[in-house]
Amino acid sequence: MKKNYPAKKVLQACLLFFMIITTNVFSQVGIGTVTPDASSVLDLTSTTQGMLAPRMTTAQRTSIASPANGLMVYDTDIKALQYYDSSTSLWNKIYGDKDGRLKFKRIKSTDVLATVLAAEKTAGGSTKYLLDTNTLYEINGIVNVDLPIELNNAYIVGEDAGEDKLVKASGDLFTGTTGGSVKILTLTATSGNVFNVIGTGSIASGTQTQSLVLRDCIIASSSNIGKIENFALAFVSIVQYLGNTTGIVYKDISKVLLSNAAWFGNNSGTYETFQGTFGLVEKTGGFSEVYGAVVGLDVSSNPTITGDAVIESAVFTGTLTTGLYIKGYTVGNYTGYNFDNRWAVRCAGVPNEGDAFATGFLYDSNNTTSTRTTATAQNTDYKVITNATTVSNLYRVKSDVSGRLTYTGKKTRTFQVNASISFAEVSGGTNATYVYYIAKISTNGTTVVPLPETETYIDTNSGFVQSFPVTGTVSLNSNESIEVHVKRINTGTKIYLDVYSLNLSMK
Repeated sequence: MKKNYPAKKVLQACLLFFMIITTNVFSQVGIGTVTPDASSVLDLTSTTQGMLAPRMTTAQRTSIASPANGLMVYDTDIKALQYYDSSTSLWNKIYGDKDGRLKFKRIKSTDVLATVLAAEKTAGGSTKYLLDTNTLYEINGIVNVDLPIELNNAYIVGEDAGEDKLVKASGDLFTGTTGGSVKILTLTATSGNVFNVIGTGSIASGTQTQSLVLRDCIIASSSNIGKIENFALAFVSIVQYLGNTTGIVYKDISKVLLSNAAWFGNNSGTYETFQGTFGLVEKTGGFSEVYGAVVGLDVSSNPTITGDAVIESAVFTGTLTTGLYIKGYTVGNYTGYNFDNRWAVRCAGVPNEGDAFATGFLYDSNNTTSTRTTATAQNTDYKVITNATTVSNLYRVKSDVSGRLTYTGKKTRTFQVNASISFAEVSGGTNATYVYYIAKISTNGTTVVPLPETETYIDTNSGFVQSFPVTGTVSLNSNESIEVHVKRINTGTKIYLDVYSLNLSMK
Protein backbone atom coordinates (compact mmCIF):
# COMPACT_ATOMS: atom_id res chain seq x y z
CA MET A 1 0.00 0.00 0.00
CA LYS A 2 1.44 3.41 -1.03
CA LYS A 3 1.66 6.16 1.68
CA ASN A 4 1.54 9.91 0.93
CA TYR A 5 2.55 12.75 3.36
CA PRO A 6 1.98 15.94 1.41
CA ALA A 7 1.35 18.11 4.49
CA LYS A 8 4.59 17.01 6.20
CA LYS A 9 6.67 17.73 3.11
CA VAL A 10 5.20 21.17 2.76
CA LEU A 11 6.04 21.93 6.41
CA GLN A 12 9.63 20.79 5.96
CA ALA A 13 10.06 22.96 2.88
CA CYS A 14 8.70 25.99 4.71
CA LEU A 15 11.04 25.49 7.65
CA LEU A 16 14.05 25.27 5.33
CA PHE A 17 12.99 28.44 3.52
CA PHE A 18 12.65 30.44 6.73
CA MET A 19 16.01 29.19 7.99
CA ILE A 20 17.68 30.49 4.84
CA ILE A 21 15.92 33.83 5.14
CA THR A 22 16.87 34.14 8.81
CA THR A 23 20.53 33.41 8.06
CA ASN A 24 20.67 36.13 5.42
CA VAL A 25 18.64 38.75 7.23
CA PHE A 26 20.08 38.37 10.75
CA SER A 27 23.82 38.31 9.87
CA GLN A 28 24.49 40.41 13.04
CA VAL A 29 23.48 39.32 16.48
CA GLY A 30 22.54 41.83 19.14
CA ILE A 31 22.34 41.20 22.85
CA GLY A 32 20.71 44.03 24.70
CA THR A 33 19.90 45.80 21.44
CA VAL A 34 17.57 45.22 18.50
CA THR A 35 19.81 47.23 16.19
CA PRO A 36 23.28 45.64 16.27
CA ASP A 37 25.98 47.58 14.49
CA ALA A 38 26.34 46.53 10.88
CA SER A 39 30.09 46.19 11.23
CA SER A 40 29.89 43.65 14.06
CA VAL A 41 28.95 40.02 14.17
CA LEU A 42 28.01 40.34 17.82
CA ASP A 43 26.92 43.63 19.45
CA LEU A 44 26.65 43.60 23.23
CA THR A 45 24.86 46.59 24.73
CA SER A 46 24.41 47.26 28.44
CA THR A 47 24.78 50.04 30.96
CA THR A 48 24.74 47.73 33.98
CA GLN A 49 26.69 44.64 32.92
CA GLY A 50 29.91 43.77 31.14
CA MET A 51 31.31 40.97 29.02
CA LEU A 52 33.12 38.27 30.96
CA ALA A 53 35.92 36.49 29.14
CA PRO A 54 36.79 32.91 30.05
CA ARG A 55 38.84 32.90 33.25
CA MET A 56 41.67 30.46 33.77
CA THR A 57 45.12 30.04 35.23
CA THR A 58 48.29 30.43 33.22
CA ALA A 59 48.70 26.64 33.11
CA GLN A 60 45.17 26.19 31.80
CA ARG A 61 45.66 28.93 29.20
CA THR A 62 48.87 27.47 27.85
CA SER A 63 47.27 24.01 27.72
CA ILE A 64 44.61 25.08 25.22
CA ALA A 65 45.07 22.86 22.18
CA SER A 66 45.61 24.66 18.85
CA PRO A 67 44.32 28.07 19.99
CA ALA A 68 42.80 30.15 17.23
CA ASN A 69 44.40 33.38 16.09
CA GLY A 70 42.95 36.15 18.26
CA LEU A 71 41.58 33.82 20.94
CA MET A 72 41.15 35.83 24.14
CA VAL A 73 41.04 34.75 27.79
CA TYR A 74 41.54 36.32 31.22
CA ASP A 75 44.59 34.94 33.03
CA THR A 76 43.85 34.86 36.76
CA ASP A 77 47.51 34.41 37.68
CA ILE A 78 48.84 37.54 36.00
CA LYS A 79 45.49 39.31 36.27
CA ALA A 80 45.31 40.45 32.67
CA LEU A 81 43.58 39.71 29.40
CA GLN A 82 45.63 37.67 26.94
CA TYR A 83 45.17 37.07 23.23
CA TYR A 84 46.82 34.48 21.01
CA ASP A 85 48.90 35.47 17.97
CA SER A 86 49.20 32.50 15.64
CA SER A 87 51.87 34.22 13.53
CA THR A 88 54.28 34.10 16.47
CA SER A 89 52.64 31.24 18.40
CA LEU A 90 52.63 33.47 21.46
CA TRP A 91 50.13 34.71 23.99
CA ASN A 92 50.24 38.50 24.33
CA LYS A 93 49.21 40.57 27.28
CA ILE A 94 46.68 43.39 26.78
CA TYR A 95 48.10 46.28 28.78
CA GLY A 96 46.09 48.81 30.75
CA ASP A 97 46.58 51.53 33.34
CA LYS A 98 47.60 48.94 35.90
CA ASP A 99 50.75 48.31 33.87
CA GLY A 100 51.56 52.00 33.28
CA ARG A 101 52.91 54.70 35.57
CA LEU A 102 51.18 55.12 38.88
CA LYS A 103 51.91 58.88 38.95
CA PHE A 104 51.29 60.00 35.39
CA LYS A 105 49.09 62.50 33.59
CA ARG A 106 48.85 63.25 29.90
CA ILE A 107 47.73 66.78 29.04
CA LYS A 108 46.50 67.29 25.50
CA SER A 109 45.98 70.48 23.57
CA THR A 110 42.23 69.79 23.59
CA ASP A 111 42.02 69.35 27.36
CA VAL A 112 40.46 71.89 29.70
CA LEU A 113 43.24 72.51 32.23
CA ALA A 114 40.84 73.35 35.03
CA THR A 115 39.45 69.83 34.60
CA VAL A 116 42.50 67.69 33.91
CA LEU A 117 44.52 69.62 36.51
CA ALA A 118 41.69 70.18 38.97
CA ALA A 119 43.63 68.74 41.91
CA GLU A 120 46.70 70.81 41.05
CA LYS A 121 44.62 73.98 40.77
CA THR A 122 43.06 73.32 44.17
CA ALA A 123 46.50 72.65 45.68
CA GLY A 124 47.66 75.98 44.26
CA GLY A 125 44.80 77.90 45.80
CA SER A 126 43.30 78.58 42.36
CA THR A 127 46.15 81.05 41.69
CA LYS A 128 48.56 78.53 40.20
CA TYR A 129 48.88 74.87 39.28
CA LEU A 130 50.88 73.23 42.08
CA LEU A 131 52.02 69.99 40.50
CA ASP A 132 52.07 66.69 42.35
CA THR A 133 55.57 65.80 43.56
CA ASN A 134 57.32 63.05 41.54
CA THR A 135 54.45 62.87 39.04
CA LEU A 136 55.21 62.80 35.31
CA TYR A 137 53.10 65.23 33.26
CA GLU A 138 53.24 64.55 29.54
CA ILE A 139 52.40 67.46 27.23
CA ASN A 140 50.77 66.50 23.95
CA GLY A 141 50.43 69.37 21.46
CA ILE A 142 50.15 73.09 22.18
CA VAL A 143 48.83 73.66 25.70
CA ASN A 144 47.83 77.23 26.53
CA VAL A 145 48.34 77.79 30.24
CA ASP A 146 45.96 80.11 32.08
CA LEU A 147 47.71 80.07 35.49
CA PRO A 148 51.38 79.89 36.51
CA ILE A 149 52.87 76.45 37.15
CA GLU A 150 54.88 75.52 40.24
CA LEU A 151 56.93 72.43 39.46
CA ASN A 152 57.00 71.11 43.04
CA ASN A 153 59.67 68.56 42.05
CA ALA A 154 57.53 67.03 39.34
CA TYR A 155 58.47 66.22 35.75
CA ILE A 156 57.02 67.90 32.66
CA VAL A 157 57.97 66.28 29.36
CA GLY A 158 56.99 66.22 25.73
CA GLU A 159 57.73 63.82 22.91
CA ASP A 160 58.59 66.41 20.25
CA ALA A 161 59.92 69.82 21.27
CA GLY A 162 58.76 71.27 17.96
CA GLU A 163 55.15 70.19 18.47
CA ASP A 164 54.66 69.91 22.23
CA LYS A 165 54.46 73.39 23.75
CA LEU A 166 53.56 75.24 26.92
CA VAL A 167 52.41 78.78 26.14
CA LYS A 168 51.55 81.50 28.67
CA ALA A 169 50.00 84.51 26.96
CA SER A 170 50.37 86.82 29.97
CA GLY A 171 52.31 86.65 33.21
CA ASP A 172 54.88 84.08 34.29
CA LEU A 173 54.94 80.48 33.15
CA PHE A 174 56.90 78.85 36.01
CA THR A 175 56.86 80.38 39.49
CA GLY A 176 57.29 79.35 43.11
CA THR A 177 60.03 78.10 45.41
CA THR A 178 60.53 74.55 44.14
CA GLY A 179 62.38 72.88 41.30
CA GLY A 180 61.74 69.94 39.03
CA SER A 181 62.47 68.75 35.50
CA VAL A 182 61.31 70.16 32.17
CA LYS A 183 62.24 68.26 29.01
CA ILE A 184 61.56 68.15 25.26
CA LEU A 185 59.20 71.12 25.09
CA THR A 186 58.87 74.57 23.58
CA LEU A 187 58.32 77.17 26.31
CA THR A 188 56.85 80.61 25.66
CA ALA A 189 55.86 83.43 28.01
CA THR A 190 54.60 86.07 25.62
CA SER A 191 54.47 88.97 28.08
CA GLY A 192 56.06 87.57 31.23
CA ASN A 193 58.88 85.38 32.51
CA VAL A 194 59.38 81.80 31.47
CA PHE A 195 61.02 81.24 34.87
CA ASN A 196 60.52 83.29 38.00
CA VAL A 197 61.61 80.81 40.64
CA ILE A 198 63.39 81.48 43.93
CA GLY A 199 64.37 78.43 45.96
CA THR A 200 64.59 77.99 49.70
CA GLY A 201 67.55 77.87 52.07
CA SER A 202 70.81 79.77 51.77
CA ILE A 203 73.99 79.23 49.81
CA ALA A 204 75.98 80.78 52.66
CA SER A 205 74.71 78.21 55.15
CA GLY A 206 74.64 75.33 52.67
CA THR A 207 70.92 74.74 53.19
CA GLN A 208 69.70 74.97 49.60
CA THR A 209 67.74 71.88 48.55
CA GLN A 210 66.00 72.64 45.25
CA SER A 211 67.20 71.54 41.81
CA LEU A 212 65.99 72.58 38.37
CA VAL A 213 66.70 70.49 35.28
CA LEU A 214 65.92 71.92 31.83
CA ARG A 215 66.84 69.72 28.88
CA ASP A 216 66.26 69.41 25.14
CA CYS A 217 63.93 72.38 25.01
CA ILE A 218 63.23 75.45 22.90
CA ILE A 219 62.55 78.79 24.60
CA ALA A 220 61.06 81.12 22.03
CA SER A 221 59.18 84.38 21.54
CA SER A 222 59.21 85.29 25.23
CA SER A 223 59.29 88.71 26.82
CA ASN A 224 61.75 87.54 29.46
CA ILE A 225 63.37 84.18 30.04
CA GLY A 226 63.53 85.25 33.66
CA LYS A 227 65.44 84.31 36.80
CA ILE A 228 66.57 81.14 38.58
CA GLU A 229 67.67 82.06 42.10
CA ASN A 230 68.75 80.33 45.31
CA PHE A 231 68.92 76.76 44.01
CA ALA A 232 71.25 73.91 44.93
CA LEU A 233 71.51 72.94 41.25
CA ALA A 234 70.53 74.48 37.94
CA PHE A 235 71.24 72.10 35.04
CA VAL A 236 70.40 73.44 31.57
CA SER A 237 71.38 71.28 28.60
CA ILE A 238 70.75 71.45 24.84
CA VAL A 239 68.37 74.40 24.88
CA GLN A 240 67.69 76.65 21.89
CA TYR A 241 66.82 80.31 22.47
CA LEU A 242 64.97 82.09 19.67
CA GLY A 243 63.36 85.51 19.42
CA ASN A 244 63.37 86.36 23.12
CA THR A 245 63.43 89.99 24.27
CA THR A 246 65.42 89.51 27.49
CA GLY A 247 67.63 86.65 28.64
CA ILE A 248 68.06 84.74 31.89
CA VAL A 249 69.58 85.63 35.27
CA TYR A 250 71.29 83.03 37.46
CA LYS A 251 71.71 84.14 41.07
CA ASP A 252 73.00 82.54 44.29
CA ILE A 253 73.19 78.95 43.04
CA SER A 254 75.48 76.28 44.48
CA LYS A 255 76.06 74.51 41.16
CA VAL A 256 75.26 75.82 37.68
CA LEU A 257 75.80 73.44 34.76
CA LEU A 258 75.09 74.86 31.28
CA SER A 259 75.69 72.60 28.30
CA ASN A 260 75.33 73.33 24.58
CA ALA A 261 73.12 76.39 24.79
CA ALA A 262 72.22 77.80 21.37
CA TRP A 263 71.62 81.57 21.51
CA PHE A 264 70.53 82.67 18.06
CA GLY A 265 71.06 86.18 16.75
CA ASN A 266 67.35 87.06 16.82
CA ASN A 267 67.41 87.30 20.63
CA SER A 268 67.93 90.72 22.20
CA GLY A 269 68.96 92.23 25.52
CA THR A 270 71.48 90.33 27.64
CA TYR A 271 71.54 86.60 27.11
CA GLU A 272 73.01 85.21 30.36
CA THR A 273 73.69 87.10 33.61
CA PHE A 274 75.43 85.82 36.74
CA GLN A 275 74.77 87.60 40.04
CA GLY A 276 75.46 86.86 43.69
CA THR A 277 77.40 83.84 44.91
CA PHE A 278 78.11 80.50 43.24
CA GLY A 279 79.89 77.38 44.39
CA LEU A 280 80.56 76.03 40.91
CA VAL A 281 79.79 77.27 37.40
CA GLU A 282 80.39 75.25 34.25
CA LYS A 283 79.34 76.35 30.77
CA THR A 284 80.44 74.06 27.95
CA GLY A 285 79.79 73.99 24.23
CA GLY A 286 77.08 75.81 22.36
CA PHE A 287 77.22 79.28 20.84
CA SER A 288 76.08 82.86 21.32
CA GLU A 289 75.35 84.92 18.21
CA VAL A 290 75.70 88.46 19.49
CA TYR A 291 74.81 91.41 17.25
CA GLY A 292 74.48 95.17 17.61
CA ALA A 293 73.90 96.29 21.19
CA VAL A 294 73.33 92.81 22.61
CA VAL A 295 75.42 91.39 25.49
CA GLY A 296 76.23 87.69 25.39
CA LEU A 297 77.24 87.13 29.02
CA ASP A 298 77.21 89.60 31.92
CA VAL A 299 79.36 89.27 35.06
CA SER A 300 79.69 93.01 35.68
CA SER A 301 78.10 92.69 39.13
CA ASN A 302 81.27 90.81 40.16
CA PRO A 303 79.72 87.52 41.29
CA THR A 304 81.59 85.58 43.95
CA ILE A 305 82.84 82.10 43.05
CA THR A 306 83.68 80.02 46.10
CA GLY A 307 84.82 76.99 44.10
CA ASP A 308 85.58 77.01 40.38
CA ALA A 309 84.03 78.51 37.27
CA VAL A 310 84.70 77.16 33.78
CA ILE A 311 83.59 78.24 30.31
CA GLU A 312 84.90 75.77 27.76
CA SER A 313 84.44 75.40 23.98
CA ALA A 314 81.55 77.86 23.69
CA VAL A 315 81.59 80.11 20.62
CA PHE A 316 80.97 83.86 20.80
CA THR A 317 80.36 85.35 17.39
CA GLY A 318 78.57 88.22 15.65
CA THR A 319 79.09 91.84 14.61
CA LEU A 320 78.83 94.30 17.50
CA THR A 321 78.13 98.02 17.73
CA THR A 322 77.79 98.97 21.39
CA GLY A 323 77.25 95.42 22.60
CA LEU A 324 79.72 92.98 24.12
CA TYR A 325 80.40 89.29 23.88
CA ILE A 326 81.17 89.43 27.60
CA LYS A 327 80.48 92.31 29.98
CA GLY A 328 83.30 91.61 32.39
CA TYR A 329 84.13 92.06 36.05
CA THR A 330 84.74 95.61 37.18
CA VAL A 331 87.05 94.54 40.02
CA GLY A 332 89.56 91.70 40.24
CA ASN A 333 90.02 91.32 36.51
CA TYR A 334 93.01 92.15 34.33
CA THR A 335 93.46 94.63 31.51
CA GLY A 336 92.18 93.11 28.29
CA TYR A 337 90.42 90.28 30.11
CA ASN A 338 86.92 89.71 31.51
CA PHE A 339 87.01 87.56 34.65
CA ASP A 340 88.68 87.31 38.04
CA ASN A 341 91.06 84.51 38.94
CA ARG A 342 88.33 82.02 39.90
CA TRP A 343 87.41 81.51 36.26
CA ALA A 344 88.95 79.36 33.53
CA VAL A 345 87.84 80.32 30.01
CA ARG A 346 88.79 78.80 26.68
CA CYS A 347 86.37 79.81 23.94
CA ALA A 348 86.38 81.11 20.39
CA GLY A 349 85.83 84.85 20.15
CA VAL A 350 86.99 85.87 23.65
CA PRO A 351 90.40 85.87 25.40
CA ASN A 352 91.53 82.63 26.98
CA GLU A 353 91.67 82.92 30.76
CA GLY A 354 92.83 80.69 33.57
CA ASP A 355 95.85 79.84 35.67
CA ALA A 356 97.32 77.99 32.69
CA PHE A 357 97.59 81.32 30.84
CA ALA A 358 99.19 83.29 33.70
CA THR A 359 102.12 85.39 32.51
CA GLY A 360 104.16 88.39 33.57
CA PHE A 361 107.11 90.48 32.39
CA LEU A 362 109.18 93.22 34.02
CA TYR A 363 112.27 95.09 32.96
CA ASP A 364 114.81 97.70 33.92
CA SER A 365 115.73 98.92 30.46
CA ASN A 366 119.22 99.76 29.31
CA ASN A 367 120.58 102.67 31.28
CA THR A 368 123.56 104.98 30.85
CA THR A 369 123.89 104.88 34.60
CA SER A 370 123.82 101.70 36.61
CA THR A 371 122.45 100.59 39.94
CA ARG A 372 124.82 98.87 42.32
CA THR A 373 124.52 95.65 44.28
CA THR A 374 127.26 95.20 46.87
CA ALA A 375 128.13 91.58 47.65
CA THR A 376 129.99 92.19 50.88
CA ALA A 377 129.86 88.70 52.35
CA GLN A 378 130.88 85.50 50.61
CA ASN A 379 128.14 82.87 49.96
CA THR A 380 125.43 85.30 51.05
CA ASP A 381 122.20 85.85 49.10
CA TYR A 382 121.60 89.35 47.70
CA LYS A 383 118.74 90.62 45.59
CA VAL A 384 119.96 92.22 42.37
CA ILE A 385 119.29 95.95 42.77
CA THR A 386 117.77 97.78 39.80
CA ASN A 387 116.05 100.99 38.99
CA ALA A 388 112.27 100.92 39.40
CA THR A 389 111.16 98.20 37.03
CA THR A 390 108.43 98.56 34.43
CA VAL A 391 105.85 95.80 33.92
CA SER A 392 103.84 94.64 30.91
CA ASN A 393 101.58 91.78 29.87
CA LEU A 394 100.57 90.92 33.41
CA TYR A 395 97.86 88.27 33.67
CA ARG A 396 97.26 86.61 37.03
CA VAL A 397 100.63 88.07 37.94
CA LYS A 398 101.32 91.33 39.77
CA SER A 399 104.41 93.38 40.64
CA ASP A 400 103.95 95.33 43.85
CA VAL A 401 107.71 95.36 44.56
CA SER A 402 110.31 96.52 42.04
CA GLY A 403 112.09 93.55 40.47
CA ARG A 404 109.50 91.06 41.75
CA LEU A 405 106.75 89.11 39.95
CA THR A 406 104.00 87.59 42.12
CA TYR A 407 101.70 84.80 40.93
CA THR A 408 98.05 85.56 41.79
CA GLY A 409 96.35 82.55 40.25
CA LYS A 410 94.33 80.09 42.29
CA LYS A 411 96.12 76.79 41.81
CA THR A 412 99.77 75.71 41.90
CA ARG A 413 101.51 76.18 38.56
CA THR A 414 104.91 75.46 37.08
CA PHE A 415 106.36 78.38 35.11
CA GLN A 416 109.15 78.73 32.61
CA VAL A 417 111.21 81.64 33.97
CA ASN A 418 113.65 83.62 31.85
CA ALA A 419 115.89 86.48 32.95
CA SER A 420 118.72 88.43 31.35
CA ILE A 421 121.20 90.71 33.12
CA SER A 422 123.83 93.17 31.97
CA PHE A 423 126.43 94.12 34.61
CA ALA A 424 130.02 95.21 35.10
CA GLU A 425 132.54 95.31 37.96
CA VAL A 426 135.22 97.99 37.39
CA SER A 427 136.28 98.85 40.91
CA GLY A 428 139.58 97.02 40.75
CA GLY A 429 140.71 94.36 43.17
CA THR A 430 140.99 90.64 42.71
CA ASN A 431 138.72 88.66 40.43
CA ALA A 432 135.47 87.42 41.98
CA THR A 433 133.13 84.63 40.89
CA TYR A 434 129.38 85.06 41.15
CA VAL A 435 126.27 82.93 40.82
CA TYR A 436 123.08 84.55 39.51
CA TYR A 437 119.84 82.60 40.05
CA ILE A 438 116.09 82.79 40.50
CA ALA A 439 114.86 83.02 44.08
CA LYS A 440 111.36 82.12 45.24
CA ILE A 441 109.79 84.50 47.75
CA SER A 442 107.19 82.96 50.07
CA THR A 443 103.70 84.33 50.58
CA ASN A 444 104.88 86.34 53.61
CA GLY A 445 107.02 88.40 51.24
CA THR A 446 110.26 87.92 53.19
CA THR A 447 111.33 84.27 53.21
CA VAL A 448 113.77 83.64 50.35
CA VAL A 449 114.27 80.19 48.81
CA PRO A 450 117.19 80.12 46.33
CA LEU A 451 116.64 77.78 43.38
CA PRO A 452 120.04 76.25 42.59
CA GLU A 453 118.69 74.57 39.46
CA THR A 454 118.52 78.03 37.84
CA GLU A 455 122.09 79.13 38.64
CA THR A 456 124.36 80.80 36.08
CA TYR A 457 128.08 81.23 36.89
CA ILE A 458 130.12 84.24 35.79
CA ASP A 459 133.21 86.10 36.97
CA THR A 460 134.38 89.70 36.94
CA ASN A 461 137.66 89.13 35.15
CA SER A 462 136.79 90.91 31.90
CA GLY A 463 136.32 94.36 33.35
CA PHE A 464 133.62 95.07 30.75
CA VAL A 465 129.81 94.98 30.74
CA GLN A 466 128.68 91.38 30.45
CA SER A 467 125.24 90.07 29.48
CA PHE A 468 123.92 86.57 30.12
CA PRO A 469 120.66 84.64 30.68
CA VAL A 470 119.25 82.95 33.76
CA THR A 471 116.56 80.36 33.07
CA GLY A 472 114.68 77.53 34.71
CA THR A 473 111.31 76.16 35.74
CA VAL A 474 109.70 77.24 38.98
CA SER A 475 106.62 75.86 40.76
CA LEU A 476 104.60 78.58 42.49
CA ASN A 477 101.62 78.55 44.79
CA SER A 478 99.22 81.47 44.83
CA ASN A 479 100.92 84.68 46.05
CA GLU A 480 104.45 83.29 45.85
CA SER A 481 106.95 85.43 43.93
CA ILE A 482 110.21 85.32 41.99
CA GLU A 483 113.22 87.66 41.86
CA VAL A 484 116.77 87.58 40.46
CA HIS A 485 119.38 87.11 43.20
CA VAL A 486 123.16 86.81 43.31
CA LYS A 487 125.91 85.58 45.65
CA ARG A 488 129.72 85.75 45.59
CA ILE A 489 131.26 82.31 45.95
CA ASN A 490 134.99 83.07 46.28
CA THR A 491 137.26 85.46 48.15
CA GLY A 492 137.74 87.91 45.30
CA THR A 493 137.47 91.57 46.23
CA LYS A 494 135.49 92.78 43.24
CA ILE A 495 132.24 93.14 45.18
CA TYR A 496 130.48 96.01 43.40
CA LEU A 497 128.05 94.79 40.76
CA ASP A 498 126.77 97.62 38.56
CA VAL A 499 123.60 96.51 36.76
CA TYR A 500 122.71 98.30 33.51
CA SER A 501 119.64 96.25 32.52
CA LEU A 502 117.50 93.39 33.77
CA ASN A 503 114.55 91.54 32.24
CA LEU A 504 112.44 88.92 34.02
CA SER A 505 109.51 86.95 32.61
CA MET A 506 107.37 84.00 33.66
CA LYS A 507 104.85 82.08 31.57
